[in-house]
Amino acid sequence: MNSRAQQLEAFNRLLDIMDELREKCPWDKKQTLESLRHLTIEETYELADAILDNDLEEIKNELGDVLLHIIFYSKIGSEKKAFDIADVANSISDKLVSRHPHIYGDVVVKNEEEVQRNWEKLKLKEGKTSVLEGVPKSLPALVKANRIQDKVASIGFDWEEPQQVWEKVQEELSELNEEIKNGNKENIESEFGDVLFSMINYARFIDVNPENALEKTNKKFIKRFQFLEAAAKKEGKELSDMSLVEMDVHWENSKEFFK
Repeated sequence: MNSRAQQLEAFNRLLDIMDELREKCPWDKKQTLESLRHLTIEETYELADAILDNDLEEIKNELGDVLLHIIFYSKIGSEKKAFDIADVANSISDKLVSRHPHIYGDVVVKNEEEVQRNWEKLKLKEGKTSVLEGVPKSLPALVKANRIQDKVASIGFDWEEPQQVWEKVQEELSELNEEIKNGNKENIESEFGDVLFSMINYARFIDVNPENALEKTNKKFIKRFQFLEAAAKKEGKELSDMSLVEMDVHWENSKEFFK
């Protein structure tokens, strides 16, 4: 691996390249904080995909793309005389030191849970009015639900046993089923949301990340369905012309193929 000196040299090289591109490249010169935003979101999702695939080479590449965006935003900030990359690095360093008094102070903690509780208390002392204030509004709903539950659990608002949460899931499913029988669309949507929220909460108790679990299932389904499409083509057929029984044969074969 690279030494600290080599790491700093590589970082300086990237800063120099960013300066040059901002000065000479027509596309780079045109970019703003707002124009980069959607690209940053896209790069973050690409990194997330690489992590789920456990593709270390691709993780390295995607981290580079994300780092470029951080450097890019910092360059624009410096042009606005607002902040530069040193301010960004110092800001997070200061935050880490202040949020870890058990490392940089005299606070004693027993475990990870106490660290998390102290973290939330410190944020409130810094001026936050709610432990949920730091949950981004634009997060996808599933990720947001998970973060909300993590946050409130960190200050003790939580179930005591996984079985209690599972019973809550069953209760919500029962309420959803009742509303489906009643046929009230608005109530069905509300109860369906409660079912999802309770399932996401249960995932936390069984140590499963619901976003990762769902995305892995998405990937699994895509692979199997594309296997189905390829099998149909080999037979000279279109999926739309096949019966469900015929498709199910290939679907079962896909399960065996991807085991």
